[in-house]
Amino acid sequence: MEIEAPIEIPWKSGAWTALPVAAEEAGGRLRVTAAEGSDAWRHTSYGFVHDDAHALLEDWDPAQAIEVVFVAALDAQFDQAGLMIRVDAERWIKTGVEFADGALQLGAVVTDGKSDWSTGPVPEWAGKEVTMRATRQADAVVIRARAEDEPWRLVRLAPFDPDAPAKAGPYCCAPTRAGLTVEFTGWRLTEPDAELH
Repeated sequence: MEIEAPIEIPWKSGAWTALPVAAEEAGGRLRVTAAEGSDAWRHTSYGFVHDDAHALLEDWDPAQAIEVVFVAALDAQFDQAGLMIRVDAERWIKTGVEFADGALQLGAVVTDGKSDWSTGPVPEWAGKEVTMRATRQADAVVIRARAEDEPWRLVRLAPFDPDAPAKAGPYCCAPTRAGLTVEFTGWRLTEPDAELH
């Protein structure tokens, strides 16, 4: 079977969930500066609700995988960037790289009313171009990631309502500081993963 070429999504086709401090397109890339205090989280453990992460979202065709590619110097507590999938304010997934507790972490927050965070250290990814990829399969979303051209690794298999229309795209936020700038280098639809394993 012939693999179809990825379809690049224009930056201007998406809509922001919360406007960043700045977003500048140049050379096919999008440089986004996050507002201090921006975040996405619901209730669990911390007791607060934040819904002002900067996510640039477009309708997601469930027959296609979606990828977001970025480079960022994440070095302050909870600096983060990656891919967001959103149904509404209470049902969403953010997945990517985050600086937490002194180390770069790869993880996902799956939210259905309340947030659930899974994470693992990837200090060797510092300064590298990272690709986050999500595929809808039946009642689930499969999330994979890689740095540069390394092999894909499984990040999360999460439940997801197969009948729920979703939007997806790049996101970033900076819960504890000002001045975080993320360079997004790609946003595309591509062939979905054929199977989980």
